[in-house]
Amino acid sequence: MVVVVLLTAGDAMAQCAMCRSTLENNYSNGNPGIAAGINTGILYLLVMPYLAVITLGYFWYKSSKNARKGLLNRTA
Repeated sequence: MVVVVLLTAGDAMAQCAMCRSTLENNYSNGNPGIAAGINTGILYLLVMPYLAVITLGYFWYKSSKNARKGLLNRTA
């Protein structure tokens, strides 16, 4: 698995440079719409893992709280 990641890292770096040059060309030609769309996509990809962790944490907390409440009701 590590070998695959290391072999494809060069391709990923090349894509970043290609996207950057395309966005710079579009922005300098007066078309900022594509750059705004790319920035929105980056923010979307940034937020999703945090949102998933927060959602899982909320459900874990909720089930833990319910389990604790059930345990207290059984012992009383």
